[in-house]
Amino acid sequence: MELRSLFARISVGLAGTAASVALFVLAARADEVTTASFPGTGVIVHDADETLLRWCSVDSLGNPWLRLPGGGTFELIGSPLDGGFANVGDGTFHPFDAAEVRAALADVHFAPGSVPVEIFILPFPRRDAIESAAGPGVVFLAPGVRPIPVEQQHATVVHELGHVVQRALMPDDDVEAWSRYRALRGITDPVRFAADAPHADRPHEIFAEDFRALFGGTLAVANGTIENATIAPPSSVSGLASFIASLAEPTPARLAAWPNPGRGAVTFARASAGARASDGAGPLDVFDLAGRRIAVLAPQPAAHGWTWTWDGRDDSGRELAAGVLIARERGAVRTSVRLTLTR
Repeated sequence: MELRSLFARISVGLAGTAASVALFVLAARADEVTTASFPGTGVIVHDADETLLRWCSVDSLGNPWLRLPGGGTFELIGSPLDGGFANVGDGTFHPFDAAEVRAALADVHFAPGSVPVEIFILPFPRRDAIESAAGPGVVFLAPGVRPIPVEQQHATVVHELGHVVQRALMPDDDVEAWSRYRALRGITDPVRFAADAPHADRPHEIFAEDFRALFGGTLAVANGTIENATIAPPSSVSGLASFIASLAEPTPARLAAWPNPGRGAVTFARASAGARASDGAGPLDVFDLAGRRIAVLAPQPAAHGWTWTWDGRDDSGRELAAGVLIARERGAVRTSVRLTLTR
């Protein structure tokens, strides 16, 4: 409790700072932060008291800092006068209510699978970015300078969760998924809808708002709108909800062939996770482009999955001519590979 007293001494009139912060948060909405990912699975919520006592400290000059277990370090605003806020509110910072944060999470109808989320309810805003923010596996919920309405708390929580889900399940290097999303959403213009565009036109923000609107609970969607009013409401976009929901589905393991192209014996392989409902493997059928099955290969267990070996001959022992073949595991989900034989 000594630390709490120290913070109390440096934050006389905090209410004011927080109030203007809260109002600014509503205007600027949530943003993103770059910091270390957090280990573990599921969702962990740290309330303002825990965040203050475990991860906040004061330097020799009396400046408060947030030092996270993942390595992130952020200076906090310890006084409303120090923040240069025009509106000092009621003189006290008002953090998010941990019970409302948990209620907002419980109302989300989306199964993010193994995506870890660690939520820090901040007792003081960060100096470099006073609004709520999200990063890989982490959410910062910034306090307000007046009590934050319950609806706004729910909306912000789910919006920030949307950022975490996007980073984990549809990262920026997933070109195929982003192309599909942009096409669905009608945001294919790379100039208007870019990372450095005005806030409402940033693809990450549009995704986070889509996530909130489609998967948030009643309170999270109480305002009935999204930040960008110039694009179609998420609920009116055919296939959008199912596309986002599909991001959490297990990705079927890919079947590979080596060498490919090959002129003789070929080895097929796939990892064990995600390709089948069970841990087993089925026979591998080899077809020509006319759809005729020319060989059936038995699976063999490997260190991290399954392999099938083939000598390049059909089931009658005849060597096949050069051409293109398709190998497909029987009973598996979308587990096939195109093979080119050369002679």
